[in-house]
Amino acid sequence: MKKLIFCVLILLTPLSGHGQKADLLGTEHILFWTPEQQQSGYSSIADLGNTRLIKASHDVLNLPNSEVSLAGFEHSYKGTASSIDDFMQRTRTAGLLVIHDQQIVLEKYSLGHAEDKPWISFSVSKSVVSLLFGAAIKDGLIKDVNELATDYLPHLKGGAYADVRIKDLLQMASGAAWNEDYADPDSDVANAPYGPPALFTYMSQLEKKSPAGEDFNYNTGETSVAGALLRAAVGNNLSVYLQRKIWQPFGMESNANWLLSAPDGEEIGGCCISATLRDYGRLGLFALGNGRLADGTSVLPKDWVSQSTAPSKGSEGYGYYWWLQGQGAYAAKGVFGQFIWIDPSRNVVIAMHSAWPSAWEDAYEAEVTGLFQEIAVKLDAQ
Repeated sequence: MKKLIFCVLILLTPLSGHGQKADLLGTEHILFWTPEQQQSGYSSIADLGNTRLIKASHDVLNLPNSEVSLAGFEHSYKGTASSIDDFMQRTRTAGLLVIHDQQIVLEKYSLGHAEDKPWISFSVSKSVVSLLFGAAIKDGLIKDVNELATDYLPHLKGGAYADVRIKDLLQMASGAAWNEDYADPDSDVANAPYGPPALFTYMSQLEKKSPAGEDFNYNTGETSVAGALLRAAVGNNLSVYLQRKIWQPFGMESNANWLLSAPDGEEIGGCCISATLRDYGRLGLFALGNGRLADGTSVLPKDWVSQSTAPSKGSEGYGYYWWLQGQGAYAAKGVFGQFIWIDPSRNVVIAMHSAWPSAWEDAYEAEVTGLFQEIAVKLDAQ
């Protein structure tokens, strides 16, 4: 599972002097940050690296506190009852937010985190990109997901992506041969560039292992291609489009930022929006409401979220950059324990910031999924 959701190879170098930003695509992997580096660095990406600002809304979507409480709630862990505090300590959870019926039921922080601090999202950003593709289709900037990627990125003609549709990109089903092994220094993920034009050259030269649209193969470089395509379609930076279409209209409370592939460069398509936990929750509410604003305006096509969260041909557990959780629930997931979990049938959104000790922990994921499901069931029964 670690390979399937590690968003992009991000690296850390020490901060330069004279106000210069560090190159977060430099020489020391964020994968190997110490717990102390995680606690300070995950909330400080804008101070460390090259990012683009996403400005908060002037009309904030209020999240009132619910009269419903999860006080005393315990979930099953290895056959014994475990409190939420125990869970957070055991899994190095920095923030946990539960929203039910548009109201905050639970909000807890640890590891020095707080409600006004941003936190890096890793691959949670992919699901935001999925939402932005829907907005671009609604705006008429993209016709539909069956258009070829080369219609927007002609540099890809003649290579591995010549026959790949937008839909194939969103479902990780290009058919291109791609090695996502982070233990292999010769892997694609360790060597591919993240910004055009070098990105296009590298991706075009990949071998084809199956027809487009057939097989699911998690491909970090492909999400960079998707981000470049979206940028070409909207004619602007992704941060600006996100700010205009979702962040400000929906009422996000705090500024956010998006990591760039280079100074003043392109946003990394599949990674690294930093935002507060409450605004993670608001993103979940935006998806839950199918992109409808408070005044009733629809930012997305009416069936976009249901289309995005339908099983793909290559994977029953993956849609358009969303992980499908069963019983209609779906989630955005990022390495080191970042989540936005959405249960439409129970009107529950759960957001989580973490600093897991390794990029992906299957045992943690299993416990997180179980905890979220138990919380949703309990709230639905009250």
